[in-house]
Amino acid sequence: MSQPNRLATGGSIDRSKPLNFSFNGIRYTGYEGDTLASALLANGVDIVNRSFKYSRPRGIVAAGAAEPNAVVQLGSTEAAQVPNVRATQQALYEGLSARSTNGWPNVNNDAMGLMGKLGGPMMGPGFYYKTFMAPASMWMTYEKLIRKAAGLGRAPKEKDPDIYDHYNRHCDLLVIGAGPAGLSAALIAARSGARVILCDEQEALGGSLLDSADSLDGQPATQWVESVVAELSGMDDVLLLPRTTANGYHDHNFVTLHERRTEHLADTAPDKNQVRSRMHHIRARQVILATGAHERPVVYANNDVPGNMLASAVSTYIRRYGVAPGNKLVVTTANDSGYQAALDWHGAGREVVAVVDCRTNPEGDLVKAARQKGIRIITGSAVFEGKGSKRVTAARVAGVDLQAFKLTGTPEDLPCDTIASSGGFSPVVHLSAHTGVRPVWDDEAIGFVPGLVKGMIPAGGANAIYPLADVLKSGLNSAVQALTACGYQPVETKLPKAGRRLESTAVALFQVPHLKPTTRAPKQFVDLQNDVTAAGIEIATREGFESIEHVKRYTALGFGTDQGKLGNINGMAIAARVLGQTIPETGTTVFRPNYTGISFGAIAGRHCGDLFDPERYTAMHAWHLARGARFEDVGQWKRPWYFPLGNETMHEAVARECLAVREKVGILDASTLGKIDIQGKDSREFLARVYTNKWAQLGLNKCRYGLMCKDDGMVMDDGVTTCLGDDHFLMTTTTGGAAGILEWLELWHQTEWPELDVYFNSVTDHWATMTITGPRARDLLSEITDIDLSKDNFKFMECREGQVADVPARVYRISFTGELTYEINVQANYAMHVWNALFEHEAKYGLTPYGTETMHVLRAEKGFIIVGQDTDGSVTPEDLGMQWCVGYDKPFSWIGKRALTRPDTRRKDRKQMVGLKPVDPTVVLQEGAQIVLDPNQSIPMKMMGHVTSSYYSSTLGHGFALALVVGGAERMGEKVYMPMADGKVHEAEIVSPVFLDPKGERQNV
Repeated sequence: MSQPNRLATGGSIDRSKPLNFSFNGIRYTGYEGDTLASALLANGVDIVNRSFKYSRPRGIVAAGAAEPNAVVQLGSTEAAQVPNVRATQQALYEGLSARSTNGWPNVNNDAMGLMGKLGGPMMGPGFYYKTFMAPASMWMTYEKLIRKAAGLGRAPKEKDPDIYDHYNRHCDLLVIGAGPAGLSAALIAARSGARVILCDEQEALGGSLLDSADSLDGQPATQWVESVVAELSGMDDVLLLPRTTANGYHDHNFVTLHERRTEHLADTAPDKNQVRSRMHHIRARQVILATGAHERPVVYANNDVPGNMLASAVSTYIRRYGVAPGNKLVVTTANDSGYQAALDWHGAGREVVAVVDCRTNPEGDLVKAARQKGIRIITGSAVFEGKGSKRVTAARVAGVDLQAFKLTGTPEDLPCDTIASSGGFSPVVHLSAHTGVRPVWDDEAIGFVPGLVKGMIPAGGANAIYPLADVLKSGLNSAVQALTACGYQPVETKLPKAGRRLESTAVALFQVPHLKPTTRAPKQFVDLQNDVTAAGIEIATREGFESIEHVKRYTALGFGTDQGKLGNINGMAIAARVLGQTIPETGTTVFRPNYTGISFGAIAGRHCGDLFDPERYTAMHAWHLARGARFEDVGQWKRPWYFPLGNETMHEAVARECLAVREKVGILDASTLGKIDIQGKDSREFLARVYTNKWAQLGLNKCRYGLMCKDDGMVMDDGVTTCLGDDHFLMTTTTGGAAGILEWLELWHQTEWPELDVYFNSVTDHWATMTITGPRARDLLSEITDIDLSKDNFKFMECREGQVADVPARVYRISFTGELTYEINVQANYAMHVWNALFEHEAKYGLTPYGTETMHVLRAEKGFIIVGQDTDGSVTPEDLGMQWCVGYDKPFSWIGKRALTRPDTRRKDRKQMVGLKPVDPTVVLQEGAQIVLDPNQSIPMKMMGHVTSSYYSSTLGHGFALALVVGGAERMGEKVYMPMADGKVHEAEIVSPVFLDPKGERQNV
């Protein structure tokens, strides 16, 4: 099929590589390098969709992300369906299949269009609020009909065959937008040694320079683009991401990027192992916003008829894609940029009927060039109405008095098939507003510019800077500022020389008045995607919606995937005029993520590469590394797992460490335990409500173990809390549960008991904790402290303050090993000093560092639980045999009390904590192993419980385990069995969970 609008030469397409595609079931041909939009225009396709509310014919308006009409359904198969794709951003590929999202029986002859014509006058702003209110029972029916009429795309009904992924990345400088400002910024930053990520939503890097008529250093601007991209591509610390849209900007320079990796190749990834699209989670030290600006259309009657386009889009299609989207052009403009479209159209051999300029005496270089080409220029005038139904047939032109908002003189009809408009440019400020910072109006730029966002620097068109030389310099200056903030020394970089054109001052032209009042004139569309008209905005203000946020919601201005890219400024200007206000007084709406649509597949994609999860280190981490520690991850902390000597295996190292603790003294870095400082006159009362046991009588410098239950009565955490004052307590939690417990406390305080005077602060990082434990712990600590450590003066479950190695310290006498133990807490900055002071006596007392694996063995020998290992969210305090830790007679109910009185939690046949002693002393039972009473029963066996913790004890000389067994408390001495996957069956005896020192004599010496 021929391409009637394709130029014989020009553009960056490859005419030697034709591509076949279909649109609405009709086959067409385009070329490699085309977008779907440029290929449709080349083939003379005028109508690409029907409008949201009125079902009016709509054609292509823009050439990029701002396109409001050409939103199509992609996919040649059901599984490959992708809704609401902008044809202007979809690269053409062989076999591409696209359809309009609405129009029945077809987009050219839509039955709903007749309803739009007849019912249009009754479908003003908010009509659905007024029309479909009664009967209320019919709303679900109304909603289905409204949604169907609205013509949105549809989701696939079959499984998506593609894969998607997420990556976390870090950089010094994220440059969003690879136009002249972004490229110059990225270049100087990369040359200065910074880690740089450069992204752009287009198929290629270059931004506006890809279709620019400008030259740099006397050469086409694209040559400079190619040289810069080549240099950046060769740098190790630079990541270039074309076809990648920055969709969301969040606090602390966290930016989400959506990269379309294979969507330009086929409707599903060509290789099953290829990723269709990728989400990049970027943490940047500095962000340069080089997103450019969107050209604003002019609002006039029938400005939605196919053939109405942006002036810059006309130039893009001609210069980049070799497509002239019509034959006879009328340009209506309020600035010099509109003349470029006329010159490009004329250069393509098509007829420029006229340039209609609302300014009275434009004298810029482009104006002069147009005059030299013999192009008719009509000044002091504007197009106030487009003629035609399915394609523009003429433009109605008249003089315009912008101050009085009225037409002057006699109207003239100019026959044409294309109207290109330029009302000015709007900086793309969307990302800067995602954190709630509102844009700021700039009278000189006639647009909003980004507000002040920490760590974000706008450059180029995004900051209302448009002359090419100034844009390049803006990119350089922004990079220098960002590099300085990151601590880099910017290298001197010479920018290419750009010519400077003389331009006449632009004027503010948002809406062109009509011969009739706005509400009586033919529809003047402000938001083309949502069918919002100038009349609708006027009516909204008359009905009392004066806040621009209310106007937006009442009329749908800037809703949906459009996000106000073309229409918001015009809509605000119209509201301001009607309300008798300035635009700054009227204000702007706030944009939200996502900037453009993202598939659910990309959002839910697999996580690849390094997971972004901060690694937390204790103050003694460097010492552990030097001592050869092996680490395990607990929460976000790197905790020493064990300390092997020579070629020791883990089991050999743990056995040695356990014996050292039981016979001499060991030391554990316990800094990772959660620590929550609790203050306020109601602190005791609050503790009594969140813990199962009593706290009213806890004395000063006394410690108490506590269990915490969820409201379902199941154990969620445990720890020791110390009274530091009448209204001051320090709570410890499990390492992995610290953040969740703090949130839990805040939740109950803020939502259930706000009347209590109590405050919480996490101090986990403030205090470093060193646990010394074993028979010689007292002797060791006495070497470096002034605290009286005698048994009678410093008893078990007490706290003392004093000097340890000449450092202020809190020392707690609590034990998780069953041995004589002191937990030394000092300000974290002094921890390494105190740690080294203890190790000065290493040889004298046999001081041995031990890790978490040894800690697990030692605590399990004493029957001490670990929440999350010996509990699983279905275990009550009674199940653990810890009735002694539950105060049912407390005056105020506590979290979980009611649940613990339910019949289910009082059952005798619940799983209960027991000890298991394998019959074979060499056996170490497998954690998680299922427990049965009869090893010979047929499968499926009746499971009676499972092993929760299992170790070999060098102290006991045999393996042992903790387990949850049905009715376990009444089964002491019984034999149980653990069938294994390899066919073996292990036998064990149910015993007390306390294997060592049941009276606690060792910790009370």
